[in-house]
Amino acid sequence: MNFAPGAWKYALVPLLAAPFAFIFSVTASVVALALGLGTLAFFRDPERTPPASGVVAPADGTVSVLREEGDRVRLGIFMNVWHVHVVRAPFSGTVTDVEHIDGANRPAFSKESDRNERVHVEFETGKTDNTYSTPLPADSPATVTFIAGAFARRIHPYRDPGDTLARGDRLGHIAFGSRVDVLFPPDVSLDDIAVDPGDSMTAGETVVLESDPLE
Repeated sequence: MNFAPGAWKYALVPLLAAPFAFIFSVTASVVALALGLGTLAFFRDPERTPPASGVVAPADGTVSVLREEGDRVRLGIFMNVWHVHVVRAPFSGTVTDVEHIDGANRPAFSKESDRNERVHVEFETGKTDNTYSTPLPADSPATVTFIAGAFARRIHPYRDPGDTLARGDRLGHIAFGSRVDVLFPPDVSLDDIAVDPGDSMTAGETVVLESDPLE
């Protein structure tokens, strides 16, 4: 099993403490072991295989936001504690900017989370990558936003401006939480989105925008 960067940093202390805690209390040892293993579970990073076409979900979780914002469509996915927290590129493209914005740490499923700490990863979309077709116009603006939650205090983007990504490539992770949004290019309408609020998503695999059948 692969783990996101930082996994052992958080898990090592409780795992090392577990055998020593056993000297004093079986319960304390079990709690320390469970904490260490639970931390590794938060940081697990399984391999994912994108389908042949379509824009894919950037995160595991449940669709919690689907709305129009002016001429753009926003899709938000809420990650619960048991979900994989590695974020993936939903489409092929080139990173044009990575911007960190300080803010609050409200629960990611609440309306107040729109003012939470976040990282915007700005893209210029690519029409296709080497293997998969992407149903977005080339050279259009799109954004993937990592949003911190009540307990998520560490947002870790892996990419820098100028990086080129294919669909499903690892984009970063949020330690212990919490929500990931996609702001689509202006050409995408709400009717184009293939998922609904409450739907379960698998990062890099669930199609959220189908390919144009004429392509």
